[in-house]
Amino acid sequence: MIENARQRLLATLNSRYIYGRVPLLHAIVFLIEMVIVSRLVAKFSSYYADKPVLTMMVTNAALAGIADTVAQSLTAIRQRAVRKPGGLGKNDFVAIEIHELDEKNPFSHGSLIPTSAKLPPPFDFERLTRFMAYGFMMAPIQFKWFQFLGRVFPLTKSAATAAAMKRVAFDQLIFAPVGLACFFTFMTVAEGGGRRAVARKLRDVYLPALRANYILWPAVQILNFRVMPLPLQLPFVSTVGIAWTAYLSLTNSADEV
Repeated sequence: MIENARQRLLATLNSRYIYGRVPLLHAIVFLIEMVIVSRLVAKFSSYYADKPVLTMMVTNAALAGIADTVAQSLTAIRQRAVRKPGGLGKNDFVAIEIHELDEKNPFSHGSLIPTSAKLPPPFDFERLTRFMAYGFMMAPIQFKWFQFLGRVFPLTKSAATAAAMKRVAFDQLIFAPVGLACFFTFMTVAEGGGRRAVARKLRDVYLPALRANYILWPAVQILNFRVMPLPLQLPFVSTVGIAWTAYLSLTNSADEV
């Protein structure tokens, strides 16, 4: 009874759009996530001083949730516009921009935004949970990794830039390739895939994602390691990484439907 009521409510919300373009349920989830993040930002220093690792875990999970919500929203906006009677109209400027960016994507042979069998694409709470869980679990590892880099390559007045460059090199040559493999493996297993599914996912999307990583993250990490204090390094990376995680979300889901 309760499950049926929940499904009816979600179906109703999934069918409603704001101004005929923005999916209502996606917007509600996004606003809730932004409220959570704004609360974390307002009291970040006190939370961090009391429980630094837990604060990083919750912050990382919230930002990962925002990234996946953005990815799901892009899919919903584009698919509704592309597949409506008559196709894209001149007023569908957001959907047109999304479509053109997807078509110009140099890192994938196909479209990142998949074709959904349902219109509009329903908001996938299980997918959102997987992304938030991954962000939550990876935060302590990333935090310890940044601490390790800080100890091995300390910033000094005479060699700050050189030390930052060494941190970036270690981060991009060691952590980035391993982290991407862990991401796709975790997501595939969490979706119910086995060894063959993991191997196929890594074969299809790992190298394009790694190439994209090397275009974005070296420059971001130079700024991060050179300017940001340790307590803000992971939040800074996670904030910049909203767009990156949205890209990973789309990449991971591109061959699922």
